[in-house]
Amino acid sequence: MRKKEIYYHIAGWLLYIIYLIIGYCMQSWGKPIAVFNYTIWIARVPLFYFCYLWVYPKFLYKGKPLQLTSGIIAALLGFVALRFLVEEVLFLQLFGIHNYWGYTFLSYTLDNIYWGSSTVILSLAIYSAFNAIYKEQENRSLREEKIQAELAFLKTQINPHFLYNTLNYIYSLAYPLSDKLGNAVIKLSQLMRYMLTESASGDVDLQREVEYIENYISIYQLRFEDSFFVDFKTEGDIAGKRVSALLLVPFVENAFKHGVVNDPDRPIRIRLKIAGDRLMFTVSNQISRGQKDHSTGVGLPNIRRRLELIYPNRHELLIGDNGQTYKTTLNIII
Repeated sequence: MRKKEIYYHIAGWLLYIIYLIIGYCMQSWGKPIAVFNYTIWIARVPLFYFCYLWVYPKFLYKGKPLQLTSGIIAALLGFVALRFLVEEVLFLQLFGIHNYWGYTFLSYTLDNIYWGSSTVILSLAIYSAFNAIYKEQENRSLREEKIQAELAFLKTQINPHFLYNTLNYIYSLAYPLSDKLGNAVIKLSQLMRYMLTESASGDVDLQREVEYIENYISIYQLRFEDSFFVDFKTEGDIAGKRVSALLLVPFVENAFKHGVVNDPDRPIRIRLKIAGDRLMFTVSNQISRGQKDHSTGVGLPNIRRRLELIYPNRHELLIGDNGQTYKTTLNIII
């Protein structure tokens, strides 16, 4: 529970205890047997918090109705056992009194399940209320983050536009002099165009994302010429599939920055596989022992946060590092 939520619980229980004390003083003074109207709460409090802190968080909104039902039944049986221990064993030993007379085991159990059910429902109502409040706060935070991201994107529009127009001009000058230089400029121009026109809308055709990765790889191949080895393959039908723009390339970028790119026997391996509505993207690279590239890249925490915002409960990111090879596997339901 959060700190503020704990304060609400404490205040609620204090108010209820005061209510019980006032009721006892006004109606039950001098009647010891009436104490059983209040000892029931010794068993109700654990029942309340067993459901509130364990059963509902684990099963209520997780699509597990069987486990939820089993958890509630276990909580009610615990309530029955605890109440029997307090009122039928402890009080009988200490004061010579107990609450139930002439009840069978079955009738005693059913009667206490009845009395415990209201606590289960109360726990559910309060848990659901706090959960709804937290969900609204989270949604508000996500909306604010989205607005900030859109503003940040708009602020970056000036420089990419300037670079894109400049690259077109450089291409017109370079192509007559060198086909290789002209091709490098046009590929970089295509990267800039994708960043400007496609990423602004949020999601794109997966084919466009694949072409972006291919152009990105081509730029590096021009840079390293014959000492750059990357094995990129796709599997499955990517036609008509859509994915968040610029979602996959950070994994490729990090592999190029921190991996060995000049070993033909162990190239950087990139695999993209489509199976139904599932996308699996895997990047593995030999870990470089040399000086790392200190240029700006996308860190793993930023990637995780973006995945949480765009694909909540629809993705899985696995990281493997055995000291020799670094491997990332991203699974998404698209």
